[in-house]
Amino acid sequence: MRYVALATDFDDTLARDGRVDSSTVDALRQAKASGRYAILVTGRELDELLRIFPAADIFDWIVAENGALLYKPDGRETRILGEAPVPALIDALRARSVSPLEVGRVMLSISASQAPKAIEAIREAGLEHQLIFNKESAMILPPGISKATGLRAAAAELGLSLHNVVGIGDAENDQAFLAICECAVAVANALPMVKQRVDWVTNAPRGVGVQQLIDRLRSDDLADINVVRHDVVIGSRTDGPVVHLSGAGSTVLVTGGSGSGKSTFTTGVLERLTEAGYQFCIVDPEGDYENLEGAIVIGDAQHAPTVEAVLDVLQKPEQQVVVNLLGIPLETRPAFFDALLPRLQEVRARTGRPHWIVIDEAHHLLPPTWRPVSLTMPEELAGLMLITVHPNHLAQLVLRRVEAVVAVGDRADDAIAQYAQAVGRSVPAEPREALDAGMTRVWWPNQREPFTLRIEPPRQERQRHARKYAEGDLGPDRSFYFRGPDGKLCLQAQNLHLFLQIGDGVDDATWQFHLERGDYTRWFRDTIKDDDLADEIDQAMARLSPSESRRKVRAAIQGRYTIAA
Repeated sequence: MRYVALATDFDDTLARDGRVDSSTVDALRQAKASGRYAILVTGRELDELLRIFPAADIFDWIVAENGALLYKPDGRETRILGEAPVPALIDALRARSVSPLEVGRVMLSISASQAPKAIEAIREAGLEHQLIFNKESAMILPPGISKATGLRAAAAELGLSLHNVVGIGDAENDQAFLAICECAVAVANALPMVKQRVDWVTNAPRGVGVQQLIDRLRSDDLADINVVRHDVVIGSRTDGPVVHLSGAGSTVLVTGGSGSGKSTFTTGVLERLTEAGYQFCIVDPEGDYENLEGAIVIGDAQHAPTVEAVLDVLQKPEQQVVVNLLGIPLETRPAFFDALLPRLQEVRARTGRPHWIVIDEAHHLLPPTWRPVSLTMPEELAGLMLITVHPNHLAQLVLRRVEAVVAVGDRADDAIAQYAQAVGRSVPAEPREALDAGMTRVWWPNQREPFTLRIEPPRQERQRHARKYAEGDLGPDRSFYFRGPDGKLCLQAQNLHLFLQIGDGVDDATWQFHLERGDYTRWFRDTIKDDDLADEIDQAMARLSPSESRRKVRAAIQGRYTIAA
């Protein structure tokens, strides 16, 4: 189940004139019966809401006062998320005859027509408070308080990721919380601006529209709503367009020879999934991902991981986990994986997480003889990334679910052809261009022929390379040599630090000789692999004095790399 929680606005979404129809309440009960959570997100004050809506206890949490207050009906627990109204502000509003003026525990409510007076009062009181509109009404709140912050707090209480929440609303103040939901829906009576910014608009208004959404949740978990707002970038095509990967729900095969760059590509994707707020669990037989930034590693060469330890880490939606299998004998790793996978699926059924299950050396853990514990499991294996050198050695049950093939290395098209033959598809046409470093071949089997993709290297890889170029030893073949116009010198710079040191020490004629020939630019571009630096240090600098060009070259390098003192 992808969407495990429904977050809904109250006025003009769930209710009409403060009243919720019994059929809408019944639909909410059906949503709860399907195993989902329900969160009410309203601008109303809590006491008023409970007075006019007796069925409010159907919700797991209520976000009231436009995000300033949390209330848990089960136990009647209340949490205030902002500071109480400032007396000086209330006095300033009353002095300007702002009426009606309702004072909540945090929020002040006024008519939208009184907004100019409210702005004057806020300025007079010396506050940073914000004014948020809701059709004919307006709310004065402390800075940083919105329906989005309230929903985040409620989701945290439930241990939910917002990527597993669908939200529905109608007005200006709903846009903040709708934007952070994985799927945003507007009822038919919503404001035009709200309709333009959501993923789906119901056919019916208010409560009947909410019922339509719940019906689709229960029938197919919104499978027909194509949500692309949260897709992550995996690279750009050689002809320009950026290529995205669905944040959740895809099955991706990453293949290529040993040392071809599969882990580099995968690490980059995992970094961007983390930045987007998705959770992953990577099964790592060889310890290739034990240094993955921000992830907790379970197991090492001396200690076998346990299923319970993995599940314990995954309880926190923001936490990534690497399951290191080095401590498990090779012949028993498939058995451990067979025990882990159904437990991960159980967690997914309840929480929608982890959004991605990444399986390295997948041909060992999912061989052709693999049979799932549950016959329905292959249908539930969405959000799956398979990494292997042998795509034809994978179980047909998972191969048939592959939606994207990413092939890296010199034999990328051979790997794609190997996959195509394994699933009985026609082999794609031959590529029109050779693969350079940092390139992959990508194929969506159901849509088009393979294309070449320039991948964005992972941040960790960029940092490692930056340190290597700044302070490492590039070796004799990749060093820069200051030889001078007569070739009498042979001063070797094995990295950028030594390049700057030697460059400062050589005579002006030697420095100028290499600058005018474009030797610096060529080394930066071809060896350091930094086109931006090369473009900045171009031959036009030859018009500068040697001391000025040295200064500019030093500044350009130090602006991009950490150079040892």
